[in-house]
Amino acid sequence: MLFTIVLFIAAGLAEIGGGYLIWLWLREMKPVGYGIAGALILIAYGVIPTFQSFPSFGRVYAAYGGVFIVLAVLWGWLVDRKTPDLYDCAGALICLLGVGIMLFAPRG
Repeated sequence: MLFTIVLFIAAGLAEIGGGYLIWLWLREMKPVGYGIAGALILIAYGVIPTFQSFPSFGRVYAAYGGVFIVLAVLWGWLVDRKTPDLYDCAGALICLLGVGIMLFAPRG
């Protein structure tokens, strides 16, 4: 289970970080190197989930979506300095509950 969590966090940071670098390049007029680095990191984001042990692509990506939401809220708080409100936190917790149900519920 720890490996699963580490891969989800790595994928999330790659997706958010890569997108953020491209955002900085295009919206904040940073040098083109930001865009190139962002693109390379986004490629890594596409590869990282393939190391998950779950056999279903759709289930892995659906569960990852919940983890992504939590990481995006944290990124906004820590990097963009936008403090999450009660509804952000409640929504993120609900997403994590959904992730747990999708990945770890007993199936026949």
